[in-house]
Amino acid sequence: MNKFLFFMALIVLPCSLSGQKVYGKITDDLGSALPQALIYTSDQHSHSDNFGSFELNNISIGDTIIVKYLGYEEYVKEISADDMKSALRIALEPKDFALNQVNISNALKSTNVIASIDLAINPVSSSQEVMRRVPGVLIGQHAGGGKAEQIFLRGFDIDHGTDIALSVDGIPVNLVSHAHGQGYADMHFIIPETIDKIDFGKGPYYTDKGNFNTAGYIDFETKDELDNSQINLEYGRFNTARYLGMFDLLKSSENQSAYIATEFQRSDGPFESPQNFNRLNVMAKYNIDLNNGDRLSVLFSKMQSRWEASGQIPQRLVDDGTITRFGAVDDTEGGNTSRTNIAIDHSTLINDHLFLKTNAFYSKYDFELFSNFTFFLEDPENGDQIRQYEDRDIYGFNTGLFQTVKYDVFDLELSYHLGLRYDDVNENTLARTANRKTTLENLAFGDVDETNANAGINAEFDFGEWLVNTGLRLDHFNYQYENRLSQAYNVQSVGKGIVSPNLSVIYNPSPRWQFYLKSGKGFHSNDSRVVIDGSSAVVLPSAYGADLGTIFKPNEKLWVNAAAWYLFLEQEFVYVGDAGIVEPSGKTERKGIDLSLRYQLLPKVFFNADVTYTDAVATEESEGNNFIPLAVDLMSAGGISIKDWNRFSGGLRYRYVKDRPANEDNSIIAEGYFVNDLNVNYSYKKLVFGFVIENLFNVDWNEAQFATESQLLNESESVEELHFTPGVPFFVKSSISYKF
Repeated sequence: MNKFLFFMALIVLPCSLSGQKVYGKITDDLGSALPQALIYTSDQHSHSDNFGSFELNNISIGDTIIVKYLGYEEYVKEISADDMKSALRIALEPKDFALNQVNISNALKSTNVIASIDLAINPVSSSQEVMRRVPGVLIGQHAGGGKAEQIFLRGFDIDHGTDIALSVDGIPVNLVSHAHGQGYADMHFIIPETIDKIDFGKGPYYTDKGNFNTAGYIDFETKDELDNSQINLEYGRFNTARYLGMFDLLKSSENQSAYIATEFQRSDGPFESPQNFNRLNVMAKYNIDLNNGDRLSVLFSKMQSRWEASGQIPQRLVDDGTITRFGAVDDTEGGNTSRTNIAIDHSTLINDHLFLKTNAFYSKYDFELFSNFTFFLEDPENGDQIRQYEDRDIYGFNTGLFQTVKYDVFDLELSYHLGLRYDDVNENTLARTANRKTTLENLAFGDVDETNANAGINAEFDFGEWLVNTGLRLDHFNYQYENRLSQAYNVQSVGKGIVSPNLSVIYNPSPRWQFYLKSGKGFHSNDSRVVIDGSSAVVLPSAYGADLGTIFKPNEKLWVNAAAWYLFLEQEFVYVGDAGIVEPSGKTERKGIDLSLRYQLLPKVFFNADVTYTDAVATEESEGNNFIPLAVDLMSAGGISIKDWNRFSGGLRYRYVKDRPANEDNSIIAEGYFVNDLNVNYSYKKLVFGFVIENLFNVDWNEAQFATESQLLNESESVEELHFTPGVPFFVKSSISYKF
């Protein structure tokens, strides 16, 4: 009997010392959860979930676990018997960035790490740079600095946001049924130095993203607290100046933080008619960790902007020497806009595996824009200037319930989303005007009320090396339009719903390699006025997409992402310059290849490059007439950056766009460009001195361009040709910053 007990002890004892579970939570040094942190041993790896929680099975006493997270010190721990008895609490310490901190997780959004890398290496200092931190995204400005930028992504010249969903701290940026264009996205209320994280995804594969998420989405998250207060002064060519102040209001508090940031910019630009551009931004944010474990955040921001513009000029006037590249036909273009945002975020950890987060928002938005695309084509006496105006209020909320369930074979993460957005748009106007003073004719004038209610469920099955993500989203829109040009009271209403499923499979055998297949359906909504007047039978045009790609790290210093993708749009939206509106077009198809790489050449030197090739066609048109105007075939961006080398930081960047068709038969070409920018900063104690050179080699390039039919005052017939806004020439700006 004693021999039998001894024999059983030999079997049971090892089992009691091995094959056990270690679990816990990973946070930063301030106690905030760190999702998607890598936890691994010599023979297995895992990742923390949305709450920072993790679990490792088959762990023995004496095993070593290692935790890695971008921007933090590596954590190493040898497991003891006590560690098996209760949850581990692992707080990571901040560390200077290096690419060996980057590992590849099995998350659906694992490519997001690119933006974190780029923010760590090259902090942003302008609203344009904020967008360019997303791989594969380029932008262009073409109306005096105050108008929303044009966005280029995956073969789209998205105009101002029709096929990309944008948000800041849960506040939607895209404006539905906007006076100038569907999905108009003015990002200028962001103070770039306040950006902390950039969450992005390409393609329509994400349950919690809705309207305009066809080519992709970008969510910006502002800082909860400042590392330090600072004052920054910038001066440059063309009477350009920028003043920035960021002030920590509760620096010594443990459970709450607050800061205020303010920014003022002005510039005349390189144009012969000064832009007189100026913009004021103010932002305040307050966060508190409550005694019950809840977290509350309140954000307020205000933006006010005004500018003049020289507009898009015809190529023929530059060719014959009538005007220079920086001249104008009608220099009375321009506008003014303002936006006020209030957002409240509340999150609560119900238990270790159940998390609830809700945000509510309100935005007040005013917009007025004067443009003249065709000069004297429609009105030879007064000219073709148009005025677009609106006064908008946006109300809404989003709430998400996140649950993690542990099973023997897999972990299940469930999320449930519910949201509502209501846009109250008054005096949505398109009018013919003269000299910005006289209204000649109202072409469209009315009030828009548009509501979007949505709900979704997403399930993520984590089998270790394999992850399956699937979700379903339901959206319902109600369009209401009151035509104030009608003699009688005339209010019309249309309702429409859409279902958007998605399915993705990810294979992640090691922290150095991932293979993924993503598929899904998204949509971009139509303009309320188009829906009501019945000019388009498609109220909510669908987008169907798929990505087949890989992420891999062949060594500690190189990170690579490559993907082949496909996107079919049920209805394209095309900007019509002479009318100043976006009109529905036909079905389109895009397929292409994305390539991104990040390489650490030396301990302080980094290289990055993003390349996108796209084949884009209108599927309902004949061969030779099926080009999509302004669809980008090939574009790339990248450069070399130096970070904290003998007090120096900076970089040399490039942007490249290939020639592309400007009209349907490719008879008019939008010219490509290759532009380089240089920035250098030097730190001395609490001071930072810097300078920026845009367009280092002073090349002539077109920032925005369209095929437009126009007629000048002295012309007897109209001409259709390329019209463009020139890109900035050689431009130098210096800065000094004091941190305290």
